[in-house]
Amino acid sequence: MKGFGNLLEGYRRFRTNRYETERGMWKDLAEGQSPRAVVIACSDSRADPATIFDTDPGEIFVVRNVANLVPPFEANGGRHGVSAALEFAVTQLKVPEIVVMGHERCGGIQAALTGCFHGAAAGEGGFVHRWMSQIEEPANEIAQSRGTGPEAARELEEVAIRQSLANLRSFPFVKEREDAGELVLLGCHFSISEGQLYLLDEAEDTFRPVTTD
Repeated sequence: MKGFGNLLEGYRRFRTNRYETERGMWKDLAEGQSPRAVVIACSDSRADPATIFDTDPGEIFVVRNVANLVPPFEANGGRHGVSAALEFAVTQLKVPEIVVMGHERCGGIQAALTGCFHGAAAGEGGFVHRWMSQIEEPANEIAQSRGTGPEAARELEEVAIRQSLANLRSFPFVKEREDAGELVLLGCHFSISEGQLYLLDEAEDTFRPVTTD
């Protein structure tokens, strides 16, 4: 219970401090949400979008999974968690921006790059391998040409962001709204060690550091 005990202590601080001083905001949020962006991020505990973007509850609609991947549009009977969240945010909440945020030293990216879970059974890395197989082809190409070190991992992290943006555009309801100027798609990469966010310039196909000015 030690870990959960620490979480409960955090809840008590929230309840005593933040909730009491922001009671009106929470009452308004109970009536509904109107987030200004969807952020598709990694489940990694070190890359929390709410912390990085310094947002309040209700500001961002967050979808987190291993390596911040967006699968392509598939209208079949599978259980598509990312697609369901995306559909709800775009078609029901009318969120005007979608941000795909990758990060440094991503475990899912490293697994894809090294192939460490290839052939593993479910419960032993098999689920991770199946999920990361979405970027298996570029992972193999990078590993063969660049190895599996930090530079190769950073390259694959950026490739995954680009691929997720391309896959987002395979969803008809995303593409229609982007073409109509009602939705903006953005990609970014967060360096944990630097505390630096890099924004993808799709026209130049390069990631540029976001200034703090």
